[in-house]
Amino acid sequence: MPKLKLEDLAEVREKARKSMSLREGAARVKMTVHMGTCGIAAGSRKILEAALQEVEGRDLRDVMVTTSGCAGLCSREPMATVEVVGEAPVKYVDLTEGKIKEIFTEHVLGGKIAQQYALAIGSERTY
Repeated sequence: MPKLKLEDLAEVREKARKSMSLREGAARVKMTVHMGTCGIAAGSRKILEAALQEVEGRDLRDVMVTTSGCAGLCSREPMATVEVVGEAPVKYVDLTEGKIKEIFTEHVLGGKIAQQYALAIGSERTY
């Protein structure tokens, strides 16, 4: 394994800082990717990566992406919940990277629920 240089460490630090800012803090929208073992087995890591890329690629500061455990609907994984401040949370199911990008465009940015992927509107609220 090659030795790390000071520049390499600075790059790692900056990447970690950006990642943490996407996962913490106050925001207009909170997207939670469900990452229980069933979700991970179904591909939720790719969903999380796609959501983080959307936020980071658009340099948004008012959207937080976070994770949680199992939501209890293992057969519908991968799943994500979108919570817009002042609105009911929406649980999206059977996700793919393409679907999460559509949800991001329609719901997170456009304010319109992506009905074709939504399982439930309302229920728990964490934000």
